[in-house]
Amino acid sequence: MNPFPIRPLLAVSTGRLQIPAAVAAPGSCQFSLVIPTYNEGQNIAAVVHKLSELLDPVLLGRYELIVVDDDSPDRTWETAQALTASYPQLQVMRRQTERGLSTAVIRGWQMSKGEILGVIDGDLQHPPEVLLKLLSAIEQGADLAVASRHIEGGGVSEWSPVRRFLSRGAQVLGLLILPSVVGRVSDPMSGYFLVHRRAIAEQELNPLGYKILLEVLGRGNVQQVAEVGYVFQERQEGESKVTWRQYVDYLLHLAKLRSRGRISRLRQKYQLPVQRFLRFGLVGLSGVFVDMAVLYLLSDPATLGWGLTRSKIIASEIAIINNFLWNDRWTFGDISRQQSGWKQRLKRLLKFNLICLAGLILNVLLLNLLFNGFGLNRYLANLIAIAAVTLWNFWLNLKLSWRVTDTGGA
Repeated sequence: MNPFPIRPLLAVSTGRLQIPAAVAAPGSCQFSLVIPTYNEGQNIAAVVHKLSELLDPVLLGRYELIVVDDDSPDRTWETAQALTASYPQLQVMRRQTERGLSTAVIRGWQMSKGEILGVIDGDLQHPPEVLLKLLSAIEQGADLAVASRHIEGGGVSEWSPVRRFLSRGAQVLGLLILPSVVGRVSDPMSGYFLVHRRAIAEQELNPLGYKILLEVLGRGNVQQVAEVGYVFQERQEGESKVTWRQYVDYLLHLAKLRSRGRISRLRQKYQLPVQRFLRFGLVGLSGVFVDMAVLYLLSDPATLGWGLTRSKIIASEIAIINNFLWNDRWTFGDISRQQSGWKQRLKRLLKFNLICLAGLILNVLLLNLLFNGFGLNRYLANLIAIAAVTLWNFWLNLKLSWRVTDTGGA
């Protein structure tokens, strides 16, 4: 028979994403560790056991583990709640409306009581034993202690060359976009860290994507930072949730922090779909690479050697289809899901093609006007024309290609 009753689920906090400065009983809880989960039913028991085994000898009765589950289809929250009968320091929150790792962490911290707040993955890829070193760094005066893969003692176990390249590339881009934030730590994409409550209390947080550390660094009052090396482990059970979209959200998050709220104020004032436009622009950039690659494969003498005009037409159409598929799934995905039939999708593709064709004609006209009429440098004129046509394509597609007029399936 279990020594403790199963504890009820924690209430899900709503409203602004702010961490309260005061705790219910100061001094009674030193450390609150949030474990965000989604479909981690196979791992959660082992994670809770290992963390408890590690923390009980040093913080018995003065720490809490908070599992925040995003209503997992495998009912991770239910498995975790059953564990509360054996682990009195464990609490569980089930979120049924919000989604996303970053907001899950913040919602867990909002309900916490500890002076030190932390986050660790629920899949055993973050070695629990590193926690003691992170705690020690905070106790020695650090406001933020980050587990890093990129310092002595750190690394990754079995990452592919592509994933290593993407991770390092994202860090380099981060240093270019927001050096004052990203440059403070060696591993800005780490999801394993501790922060003192005072460093982020009462700050208005507005995260995007999975990288909550960026938000802490960018908006918190973090003075002293410490880093501890760790080796990122391969997942033992369940499926990896790392996708290309995480890297895109990371860049969008950096842009949001860089704007210091200007983007949000503009969007609120003029009702501009800024985030949707940024996605549209990134998709357009992918289309440039597709166009160039196909043009090379078709027209270069070393490959097929087709005629330039025929090759360019085919390359342009393939790039347009590429852009349409990504926009339909990602940029305007919320609208597309309301019109999911093949007939509706084909209509959107045809409209997208026509708008892109009109945009191409507009691009040529603007280029000639700016270069021949106003005497601008040809490359500057082309850049201005591309920017204007991107706005044109986005706005017309928003109003014509992806608008809710028919929600019936085909």
